[in-house]
Amino acid sequence: MSSTASSPQRVLQPGGYNGNDSRSSSTSSSFLRPELEPSETEEAELVSVSWNQDSSCFAAGTCHGFRIYNCEPFKETFRRDLKNGGFKIVEMLFRSNILALVGGGPNSQYPSTKVLIWDDHQSRCISEFSFRSELRAVKLSRDWIVVVLEHKIYVYSFVDLRLLLQIETYANPRGLCCLSHDSDTSVLACPGLLRGEIRVEHFGLNMVQTINAHDASIACMTLTLDGLLLATASTKGTLIRIFNTMDGTRLQEVRRGVDRADIYSIALSPNVQWLAVSSDKGTVHIFSLRVRVVGEDSQSSENAALLTQGTYSNSLQGLVSPPTGTNPGSSLSFMRGVLPKYFSSEWSFAQFHVSEVTQFFAAFGSHNTVAITGMDGSFYRCSFDPVNGGEMVQQEYICFLKTDNRPR
Repeated sequence: MSSTASSPQRVLQPGGYNGNDSRSSSTSSSFLRPELEPSETEEAELVSVSWNQDSSCFAAGTCHGFRIYNCEPFKETFRRDLKNGGFKIVEMLFRSNILALVGGGPNSQYPSTKVLIWDDHQSRCISEFSFRSELRAVKLSRDWIVVVLEHKIYVYSFVDLRLLLQIETYANPRGLCCLSHDSDTSVLACPGLLRGEIRVEHFGLNMVQTINAHDASIACMTLTLDGLLLATASTKGTLIRIFNTMDGTRLQEVRRGVDRADIYSIALSPNVQWLAVSSDKGTVHIFSLRVRVVGEDSQSSENAALLTQGTYSNSLQGLVSPPTGTNPGSSLSFMRGVLPKYFSSEWSFAQFHVSEVTQFFAAFGSHNTVAITGMDGSFYRCSFDPVNGGEMVQQEYICFLKTDNRPR
């Protein structure tokens, strides 16, 4: 085994934050000691950007620390600027003060082999987990702390920090892993043991489902909030597929394009009417979905209850229904089975164009809007027409790294 996890070692007392340590008298000289803050005029270098679980906020890891931004309305809510505080992973727990932090970026003094669970309200580290190899991702839910290495995933209980599960995976340099966040369901999806395979853990049902999603390696994936649907893309980057996680059935397939692309993000709208995809082609695509799992509260609650009880039918009834808008197809789609497959594909319903030279990550906002964050420090909000589709309209643009955005 190339890496092993340690038990939570101690609660750290971060220098300069007046943190109290009730379980250990030792202090750490390696974490969060902000003796010197960067100059107000010094430009922060962005190391990472990540959405929280409901896409209402995003976290930016910089070469000096981290910053948290609210999306609607857009506002920097707080930042922590440190002397040598670069973080390549900053994972939020919804809108709470709990964060998972992993060091990284230029001149960071914090190791990339250790995750620290940070309580920003108390300005102290709750616990830390150390490994023998570099961390690729950390995911948080109300119940779990999930640590992703290149070939292994560790699942810990958030309540008592016990190690619950270890999962061997296919090579996973992107740190792919996603969780459900509905209070009634417990679902985890990650790469399986074979190329293009996805493993789905239904913890509430004590069931594992394996999905052969793609021939190529998995590049990106996401779950609905209740974990009942999974959207995936491969390293080829031309097709996005939506699966039922209960039985592995493929429910829909949409086409981003014909040329190979690097998929940066996949997002599903909370009502599962829309899917957004960003890639290195400089376009954010919106697709109309024919699958329905959540919508009205009553329907969502009923599906969640069925999933928890293990009585959800394997049939597709209730999962597929007419969409609000329709993805355009080729005018030659009537020759399905005769012409190459892309002539019968479902293409994007709406589009928004961004720079091709940086990574962008999309998420759905309210009222048919999409928020887009970029590794160049840009934030876009755009809207799309849910009936006619087409080019999206830019509503807002902000360079969020500028110092005039800092909280006052």
